[in-house]
Amino acid sequence: MSAEPLLLVVDDEPGILRLIKMELSAQGFRVITASGGEEALRLAEEQRPDAVVLDIMMPEITGLEVMRRLRERTNTPIILVTAKDKDADKVRGLELGADDYIVKPFSPNELGARVRAVLRRGLGPDVEHIVHAGDVEIDLTRRLVKKAGVPVAVTRTEWLLLQHLAANAGKVMLNVELLSKVWGPEYRDDLQYLRVWVSRLRAKLEKEPASPKIIKTFQGIGYMFDADAPVLASKTAS
Repeated sequence: MSAEPLLLVVDDEPGILRLIKMELSAQGFRVITASGGEEALRLAEEQRPDAVVLDIMMPEITGLEVMRRLRERTNTPIILVTAKDKDADKVRGLELGADDYIVKPFSPNELGARVRAVLRRGLGPDVEHIVHAGDVEIDLTRRLVKKAGVPVAVTRTEWLLLQHLAANAGKVMLNVELLSKVWGPEYRDDLQYLRVWVSRLRAKLEKEPASPKIIKTFQGIGYMFDADAPVLASKTAS
């Protein structure tokens, strides 16, 4: 089995597809391409790519709709590509589940760097405890989240952020530190990313997201997961 990451690139412009495939292949990736939404969904199901580079502006099925359907079945990292350079579009894409966002025109090296960044967002060392905050339970060993005993579905990026916060419960995590650990050092100044994903976690975990009690903001500094004392995971626990 090849160790090279497999990328699915989706764009309705053949010239752009050929260029991206050529450039990313030269950078060491395996690349498959799709020129439309239905083809992209089929290839994603059949080939199980390690990451998806997805154009937003496509006929018939938009990139955002393709991403919505992909998110129903997988947490594969997705980088959205668009010609629109507007903050509102970036936020919308992130809120709908994108891991990153790149604006046309872009350099092949920039795209390659962003692909490598989303691929290397691996989980840190296992932490042998469960963290509680009110009725929220974070099992850092089994990578499970529960609220009032009910499992909470979180995306890959949401988990990475939550893991770093919960594993350092009671400690203020600097904005730069969180951005670097979750997204990579090249994102250390992009506070918009962090605000969007913290907001998503709060919506899933907090009783009143507008008045958060679990993930607290320290304005201009960072965030803190305000937890009860960690409970060591029992080897006999169910």
